[in-house]
Amino acid sequence: MELPQGGADILVRGCDVVTMDDAGTVLKDGAVAIAGGRIAWIGPAGEAEGIRASTVLDGRDRIAMPGMIDGHVHTAQQLLRGKLPEMSRKAPLRNPPWKNYYIPFEGLLEPEDVHLSGLVTYANMLLCGTTCFAEAGGPHPDEMARAAEEIGIRGFVALSTVDQNTAFAGRAVPGSMLMTTEQAHDRNLALVRRWKGADRRVQAWMSMRQIIVCTPELIRGLTDSARQEGVRIHTHLGEGTYEVDYALENFGRRPTEYLDQLGALGPHLHCAHSVTLSAEEVDLYVEHGLTACHCAWGNYGLGVPRLQEMWRRGVPIGLGTDGAAGAATMDIFQVAHAARVGQAAQIGHPYHQRVPMSAEELLKIATRGGARSLGMGDELGSLEVGKRADMILVQTTDPDQMGATDPLFIASSCIVGRDVQDVIVDGALVVKDRRLLTVDLEEIRARLKQRRPEIMARFDAAVTA
Repeated sequence: MELPQGGADILVRGCDVVTMDDAGTVLKDGAVAIAGGRIAWIGPAGEAEGIRASTVLDGRDRIAMPGMIDGHVHTAQQLLRGKLPEMSRKAPLRNPPWKNYYIPFEGLLEPEDVHLSGLVTYANMLLCGTTCFAEAGGPHPDEMARAAEEIGIRGFVALSTVDQNTAFAGRAVPGSMLMTTEQAHDRNLALVRRWKGADRRVQAWMSMRQIIVCTPELIRGLTDSARQEGVRIHTHLGEGTYEVDYALENFGRRPTEYLDQLGALGPHLHCAHSVTLSAEEVDLYVEHGLTACHCAWGNYGLGVPRLQEMWRRGVPIGLGTDGAAGAATMDIFQVAHAARVGQAAQIGHPYHQRVPMSAEELLKIATRGGARSLGMGDELGSLEVGKRADMILVQTTDPDQMGATDPLFIASSCIVGRDVQDVIVDGALVVKDRRLLTVDLEEIRARLKQRRPEIMARFDAAVTA
């Protein structure tokens, strides 16, 4: 890709560049030029002197690297952050949380609540270095998309899809979240079509919440439509033993095997968690090209995650936060660090493998793996000429990084979200020196302070009824 005659839109000079490309290229004292929303040139800083640019960023003492990708987030649950731990100190929580607390919470939200939750979620993401997300499926997804467009992040929103009121392991699904099979299918399809467009930064996927609350008819219908529309279906799969027990009791098969029987498996199916899987189920992931997301902050409490096995067998798998209600952090850097510890505990002890997955490999999963899992591997996940310009600059002068000079080591082992200084999404500068440029953060805080107590009052009434 050649620079246009008018020069670049943004030029970053003097930074160390961690590209995350196939060769693992790391360029010290480099420069990156961006034009037309894409990376137009990467090279030594000394060779960038002749490049004209509308905006020039000083990259000294900073690392330029691809933006993080959050492959599984619950936008509408952000305002529930910290609430369940608070409740657990008063009385034991009912399991599973998604059925007893998360869906009831989502069911009482108004459109303006979801818009506010989106602003809070996506502002948090950008300031932690996440430039792209995949929403798991929640209420009022158009409000999520509106918030994402305002914030300047890239993402895929989705509608929570429940057409089966199974009173399983606790309370039934609230009526506000329940649809007929026809409504669930048609609303998914309409959402996808409203936000469709190859060049749109914010688009929509379909969602199949969980096999426990989705009928076989809905699963088949969504599968057919997803294939026709060329979009993914975001679902929870292999999330817990209760799901396995439910599938065995009702269908005589494990969850992935049940979906295979329905003809629902394929590259269109994006499977969050993917923990409680048998060896045969992992084989089905490989055979059918399913994509997956490892939410390290919570997955190790669900079972024995198959992250290393899936990654080495070529399953497109990335990392996800699962939203702040359950994980408390929206920082994918921290998720990667947690995954490194989790894999060391899971694999290191039984097999005497001291470093089963390196920090560098987990950073690759957070970037390249996440892009592949979202079907964006040719566009995102690495800094390469021609790819979309989703890039972050992280500082290297904090005491946490002192004494280290290798950019890849610093990026994979030392950096956390608060080290992110500048964020570029789709070629636009949206964070500069840790200041969000697209929206007024103080106004969001004021709205949150006013609105959250009202939402919590409704939630308390709903879950104690």
